[in-house]
Amino acid sequence: MALALLGWTRSACAVAPIDDPVALNIGINCQWRQSCERRQFTAMNHARRYIAAAHPPLWRIHMCNRNAARGPSRADWVGFDNCIRNSALKRPPRRP
Repeated sequence: MALALLGWTRSACAVAPIDDPVALNIGINCQWRQSCERRQFTAMNHARRYIAAAHPPLWRIHMCNRNAARGPSRADWVGFDNCIRNSALKRPPRRP
């Protein structure tokens, strides 16, 4: 029993981050491949910094969220980052 407790370290917890829903979703999306997870986390941080600095219109954020959705609670952050920075996007027409 003592050996089992010694094996429980912080690195063992890092394998499946149950307490961090964003990391859990990224891990599931990437099938726990570290290179994919790094790309997703980097893109997420770039997008967050861009939104905080540039204050894009709300319609653009909603549109990019829909475009980057990979399920009800999963997102492709690389796709979202590319979308949010795309200055060629036009506002979609309003629905009646």
